Amino acid sequence: MALSGMRGLSVFISDVRNSQNKEQERLRVDKELGNIRTRFKNEKGLTHYEKKKYVWKMLYIYMLGYDVDFGHMEAVSLISAPKYPEKQVGYIVTSCLLNENHDFLRLAINTVRNDIIGRNETFQCLALTLVGNIGGREFSESLAPDVQKLLISSSCRPLVRKKAALCLLRLYRKNPDVVNVDGWADRMAQLLDERDVGVLTSSMSLLVSLVSNNHDSYWSCLPKCVKVLERLARNQDVPQEYTYYGIPSPWLQVKTMRALQYFPSIEDPNTKRSLFEVLQRILMGTDVVKNVNKNNASHAVLFEALALVMHLDAEKEMMSQCVALLGKFIAVREPNIRYLGLENMTRMLMVTDVQDIIKRHQAQIITSLKDPDISIRRRALDLLYGMCDVSNAKDIVEELLQYLSAADFAMREELSLKAAILAEKFAPDLSWYVDVILQLIDKAGDFVSDDIWFRVVQFVTNNEDLQSYAAVKAREYLDKPAIHETMVKLSAYLLGEYSHLLARRPGCSPKEIFSIIHEKLPTVSTSTIPILLSTYAKILMHTQPPDAELQNQIWAIFSKYESCIDVEIQQRAAEYFALSRKGEALMDILAEMPRFPERKSALLKKAEDTEADTAEQSALKLRAQQQTSNALVVTGQSPANGTLPVNQLSLVKVPSMSNKDHNSADQGLTQENGALSVVDPQPPVPPTDVLGDLLGPLAIEGPPGAAVQSEHSLVSGLEVVLNAEESLAIATVEEQTNTIQPIGNIAERYHALCLKDSGVLYEDPNIQIGVKAEWRAHHGRLVLFLGNKNTSPLVSVQTLILPPSHLKIEQSLVPDSIPPRAQVQCPLEVVNLRPSRDVAVLDFSYKFGTYVNVKLRLPAVLNKFIQPITVSAEEFFPQWRSLSGPPLKLQEVVRGVRPMSIMQMADLFNSFRLMVCPGLDPNPNNLVASTTFYSESTKAMLCLIRMETDPADRTQLRMTVASGDPMLTFEFKEFIKEQLISIPTALQGPAPVPTQAQPISVATASSDPGAMLAGLL
Repeated sequence: MALSGMRGLSVFISDVRNSQNKEQERLRVDKELGNIRTRFKNEKGLTHYEKKKYVWKMLYIYMLGYDVDFGHMEAVSLISAPKYPEKQVGYIVTSCLLNENHDFLRLAINTVRNDIIGRNETFQCLALTLVGNIGGREFSESLAPDVQKLLISSSCRPLVRKKAALCLLRLYRKNPDVVNVDGWADRMAQLLDERDVGVLTSSMSLLVSLVSNNHDSYWSCLPKCVKVLERLARNQDVPQEYTYYGIPSPWLQVKTMRALQYFPSIEDPNTKRSLFEVLQRILMGTDVVKNVNKNNASHAVLFEALALVMHLDAEKEMMSQCVALLGKFIAVREPNIRYLGLENMTRMLMVTDVQDIIKRHQAQIITSLKDPDISIRRRALDLLYGMCDVSNAKDIVEELLQYLSAADFAMREELSLKAAILAEKFAPDLSWYVDVILQLIDKAGDFVSDDIWFRVVQFVTNNEDLQSYAAVKAREYLDKPAIHETMVKLSAYLLGEYSHLLARRPGCSPKEIFSIIHEKLPTVSTSTIPILLSTYAKILMHTQPPDAELQNQIWAIFSKYESCIDVEIQQRAAEYFALSRKGEALMDILAEMPRFPERKSALLKKAEDTEADTAEQSALKLRAQQQTSNALVVTGQSPANGTLPVNQLSLVKVPSMSNKDHNSADQGLTQENGALSVVDPQPPVPPTDVLGDLLGPLAIEGPPGAAVQSEHSLVSGLEVVLNAEESLAIATVEEQTNTIQPIGNIAERYHALCLKDSGVLYEDPNIQIGVKAEWRAHHGRLVLFLGNKNTSPLVSVQTLILPPSHLKIEQSLVPDSIPPRAQVQCPLEVVNLRPSRDVAVLDFSYKFGTYVNVKLRLPAVLNKFIQPITVSAEEFFPQWRSLSGPPLKLQEVVRGVRPMSIMQMADLFNSFRLMVCPGLDPNPNNLVASTTFYSESTKAMLCLIRMETDPADRTQLRMTVASGDPMLTFEFKEFIKEQLISIPTALQGPAPVPTQAQPISVATASSDPGAMLAGLL
């Protein structure tokens, strides 16, 4: 920008540059803005020169990042100035400060049109540049015909015409109706005969946009595009200034081949032959050289030519040349070229004839799995997966298994899934398939989904010849000192069904099988215990005549778990204990599982979903305003007012529909045939002391999320999807005027449920709302228990779930009245779509004399979708180093932290399902933790945390959070920061842990918030 003769502007820029700090710069800018505002108020006295000077200053201030919310009218008015210096300033500043929807632009339309249709080429270029930069729908309707006339005018210079082509492209993108196809297709073909390469390049950009919407009208342009390619690639008939490192106008070549790909085929044999000759020349003439710029240009042309070859389905000889060329590229040192080579090889797999040729490069592709760049490793994995068939399946799967132990955490789930699919599709025999899956679980159990071991069970169940072999292999893996929980599930299931086939083998007697499985019981989670109980029942059933010692051992286990607070475990233990006393009748009840119906593998659908989700994720969107979770609770709060009356409470039956399960590990095995389901469809409900414990085992009619499904499973249906802003806006209303005050502190109850999965969410003199939840990966199931504490019914009952945009929640129907002393259940199915700290809100209302409405936060929070994972030093440090800085690794100094020791902080992290990893940081004042976050968008994503504390000042620390997803890193960092700053004091104290035989009542658990860190439930 020319500043000659504008001393005031030069002085202002010097003052800004010489500012000592940001505050001084801001003061200088504010002073100048005040001066400009004052001068604009007296606009009548301003000359064009002065107005130009002040508008230049406004633009400079805007470019520095400051808001400029005035002076737009003055900038637009300069467009109509008669002299070039003022008009230039008007056009430049207007295009920078205003967008297409600004009202002031309407004032300039007539002036812009006059400049376009005028005779002054300089003014035409200024006007076309403005319209091309910010032209919207109004500009397109008013100016498109004039721009078209300029483009096809023979009297205009090429400088104006190429700007007109790009301007028309902008207008067409905003409003496709401005280009009338009937009259324009022939004109477009004539433009492709243009000799000026600049006009031709701009016109080709316009053609690409036109044919992408409607290629049928532009068939006449196809032979012209081929002639353009001949002119460039074969004849090299272009001026020297359009030759880039010896390549004739590579941008025009790329655009031309892109336009040809929108036509489905080429019918004319001469045109097709000419095009293939050009493509052959491009393929044979491209090689890797030392000059980076030339490489970039030549490879841009080459890869577009490859795409065109694949699009036209060329003959096999040319395809072979393409594969051979790509084979060279995947072996070069330049990572970008290797990436493009692998990606294009993957695309060429769509052409089935070249699969055998690609196999020749299998060794190099496998080598790419060990590339330092994770993007290249992903492309190599995709290519291996696509090129696998019966002939090379064994080699590829074995390579994937070897690579699994060294693979990044971000790739392990996808790697495991694809290895399982390949083993299933191309297994030479089923015993090899079983071996592969068992190795897979052994090497990467945390990343093996339940669908994989469900599929193994289906194969084994449906193939009798495989059953004894699978049982033997399962028995061998159980001998290992440490195996993954998924291996325990699979081995226990297989041995429960088929261990009797191994009775004559050493170490495989029923007592020995039971003993080795029972050793794993203390190490497994709650979701696996039901499978082990089923295995014990099966072992007992197969032991005929019964072994008294074994029988007593198993009965003791059943008896112990009859009082378990987990409803499914309790139900199975009670039923198996009762059934096992029936003697030989047990053989009929617990008979071997029947064959599964033949069906498409669920793994294939899962792989398709995974591939759809691995597209480039959107950039990190930081929130404009942080929403604090405490703002969502708007009901009044009062301390508990003493003990509650204890009376009998009956259960209200809810209409039944099928229930989705996300927790029980053997759901996929038992649901179809129901061999283990022995449930009375309408069991009697004995009186129970529910006000003392709303979630007691007798108050729940059927286990939430249980594998054994009863006929009275709960209603699913209403799905409410609101975005986060809508839900927050609804929730943050002014304080309500309810005359009914809650019992206890609502915020403390909510924070308690963020750390445990059952308790009281809300209570007032009329109703108690309890919550019981189960979480697995990115799925969750909450059951709300609405208990009427009065001797009169509650009417006009309504529950509405307002989920944020990152949660998908299906809500069951709830009766509009709750009978006296009764309880109803409201199950909620939750799916976590992506990382976020926003919370779902329960809008609950009822009528009991007066209308009561409360809005409560639901404990479906970020830490519910994480699972702790132990990371060794060999796994931690490569992953930590690979996440090298923002936005994947964020660091912040957090002040105002509630003082706590390292041990207390470790306990706090454990309560949030963060696994503290001792020994990774040599500084005893530092803490390192890891966990796995689950959502539909991220799948299983490893998160790493490092806390650096100062023993001299426990109120501050430095926190570093890293993960493979920018949004997850930010959200997780903010979540931990919130907990460190705002965690209630009551949550920090230790609490006694009750024994399993004495389940804590909800009322008791909720009255002592300190019990949450001790993990009462």
